[in-house]
Amino acid sequence: MAKIKAGLGYEPDADIGPLINEAAYDKVKKHIDDAVEKGASVEIGGKRIEGYINGYFFEPTILSGVNDDMVIMQEETFGPIAPIIEFNSIEEVIEKANSSRYGLAAYAFTENLKTAITAYEKLEFGIVGINDGIPSTAQAPFGGLKESGLGREGGHHGLDEFLELKYVSIKL
Repeated sequence: MAKIKAGLGYEPDADIGPLINEAAYDKVKKHIDDAVEKGASVEIGGKRIEGYINGYFFEPTILSGVNDDMVIMQEETFGPIAPIIEFNSIEEVIEKANSSRYGLAAYAFTENLKTAITAYEKLEFGIVGINDGIPSTAQAPFGGLKESGLGREGGHHGLDEFLELKYVSIKL
């Protein structure tokens, strides 16, 4: 996270840009404050990036000691925060991830092919990145499961949202 550079989109070394508006900034801050009040620790980041006249830039943040009682584990944050929870098995990880009512994207990092395939097959998310923190691409479908939305955009699958299928059966 310390290597991720926030900046304006036209800055060649920028990895991430600002949050979309003040409400988004306030939500990220609220999630971090709630987690810290309930026992989490900010390992890196955790505050606004100063120096930009306009924009809501937030430091990439790692939170440790996170638990299910924290808002960050119950709502979609849409900000540069990695809440860390410790697990003992891939089954425990998948069960925890799938217990969320959201399902936009999940990420797994492993050198074990069996673990990678298990994660892909069992995670209930519209996008699964295996060893890929940015799996989105224009030619791939983008969209979530559960309360993260219906339908897809991007790729040829995105065209389906503009079509109405009709089935007819005629028996003569």
